[in-house]
Amino acid sequence: MRRTALFTVAATAAAALTATPAHADGPYGQGLDHCTTSPSTTAVVCHFDVPPGTYDVTVTLGGDTAGSTSVTGETRRALLAATGTDAGERTRRSFSVDVRDPEGEPTGPVGSPGLDLTFGGSAPRPTGVRITPAPAVPRIFLIGDSTVCDQPGEPYTGWGQQLPQFLQRGVAVANHADSGESTVSYVANPALFPVVRERIRLGDPVLIQLAHNDKQTDAVTYRAHLTTLVQGVRERGGRPVLVTPVVRRWFNADGTLNNGTALLVNGLGVDHPAEIRRLAADLGTPLIDLTALTKARVEELGPEASKALYLTAEKRDNTHTSVRGATEYATLVVTELRAQGIVPDRLIR
Repeated sequence: MRRTALFTVAATAAAALTATPAHADGPYGQGLDHCTTSPSTTAVVCHFDVPPGTYDVTVTLGGDTAGSTSVTGETRRALLAATGTDAGERTRRSFSVDVRDPEGEPTGPVGSPGLDLTFGGSAPRPTGVRITPAPAVPRIFLIGDSTVCDQPGEPYTGWGQQLPQFLQRGVAVANHADSGESTVSYVANPALFPVVRERIRLGDPVLIQLAHNDKQTDAVTYRAHLTTLVQGVRERGGRPVLVTPVVRRWFNADGTLNNGTALLVNGLGVDHPAEIRRLAADLGTPLIDLTALTKARVEELGPEASKALYLTAEKRDNTHTSVRGATEYATLVVTELRAQGIVPDRLIR
């Protein structure tokens, strides 16, 4: 079981609107002098010229009028959920963030160097931000496909993209999920698992969810590549966690998802969730049965209401999730991380 002592907590925050980037050894940012107001929205966008690494961020929110402020970073990564402030109130919130190049999907666009933060919400009221290097902060690594990754454009959203907002300062999410990847391609591509493997430190959890693109992968090959990922994580001192895939929204006439399309049985008849469950037991790894959890949630909502979890209306897509769906599925993951002791209570919001 994951030991709480492996997680360490690092540091903290502080305040005027220009377009000047930050240049300092740290802490970076003494307020909002590295920020601009978006010309098309009320959002405040900030850029900090920091090198790749892990950082603690403390934001001060509030103002003369009531507000509601959320924070996203890098490629649409949810870092802080909407936080309300009363008129005249000031409040501080902190979180840790992984900054890397490329900033989103490993095989996608590089993005901008440094750290980008966006203060959004229905009435954003940022009054200060401080960035502090925190190289010892542990990370939760994510290995996965398009249902997990930091999706670059709306309305697509991966559950890993929403996960950071549920975590306190002291642990960062390093989302290395990539669209279109299978177990075969994730192991073979030098931009994927070889990069993740080198970044893992002692005790870092590594969540592995790959199945949607293993459409023609036979069972023996599928298990072999998952085993390669698990063993590679362990060789670096990390803690692998196998995750069954999110369901597709594909109903039977009786309102259930008890069919191969919904439950990720591939063209060769390989039942991916069943293979993952068996492998987790064989290898002694923690298991997050996201297939079972998402199946229960989709069936609970039913054929009509469950459309809001996916991009059914927008894209006729019953595989990829909306912001709402990704957020709900991230809560299922974080609940399991807490329940299984993979992440200690003190680091979960």
